[in-house]
Amino acid sequence: MVREFHDRLRARVREKLGRDAEPSAGITDSQSVKADAVVGTDSRGYDGGKQINGRKRHVVVDTLGLLLGVMVTSADIGDRAAAQVLLARVADAHHRLALVWADGGYTGSLVEHCLAAFALVLAIVKRSDDVKGFVVLPKRWIVERLFAHLMQSRRLARDYERRTTSAEAMIYWSMTTVMTRRLARPHRGQV
Repeated sequence: MVREFHDRLRARVREKLGRDAEPSAGITDSQSVKADAVVGTDSRGYDGGKQINGRKRHVVVDTLGLLLGVMVTSADIGDRAAAQVLLARVADAHHRLALVWADGGYTGSLVEHCLAAFALVLAIVKRSDDVKGFVVLPKRWIVERLFAHLMQSRRLARDYERRTTSAEAMIYWSMTTVMTRRLARPHRGQV
């Protein structure tokens, strides 16, 4: 029910901005967050790369930064394994989706699998080895902005939910708040 409300609102935001209600491109990434003590060991894990004991949020957003799909897993689940399941769900729900950008963690057989199974091009955006320090990568900043929105929701700064489905619902509610603000804002040409 939360997801259906969220998806209808996303279509309205996209149409208000002059876009088609259904996206044709997206961006995927994941975020590891610490889990509260109420999170059971069955849905908690340790992400060695980020050194976080908790859960991982795998998301796909459109080019406007609006959520297309989310899957919450234990933090020890790899990005490629989770992306295979999440991209199958998102491709099934959004038939116009043809291109998804991702970071270097999604390379390998996932690229071929997405093309063969979902007719979805998974384009890898890599960071240049020559550049030192922080660099804004094309398209990747959009999904990072979504994570910033989530972290502004106090309830999502840490994972407090007992079940992963509840954690996913909280993410949909947080993005619903972001979209209602966008709809309430006057369009740039108006005022």
